[in-house]
Amino acid sequence: MRIGIDKDVCIGAGQCALTAPSVFAQDDDGFSALLPGREDGGGDPLVREAARACPVQAITLHD
Repeated sequence: MRIGIDKDVCIGAGQCALTAPSVFAQDDDGFSALLPGREDGGGDPLVREAARACPVQAITLHD
């Protein structure tokens, strides 16, 4: 799986980091970021839920 984050759409709600903290974090400006080495989701089953939880749908998943 490949995870994409549209930085132009992200509003920094943090739902991704709350839902899948082993994959997502918030950068210094409060916007969504992938943790280093987790660009593929690392097999975390909560990645899909994190994408669904994004209020502005800034996260895309590609299998």
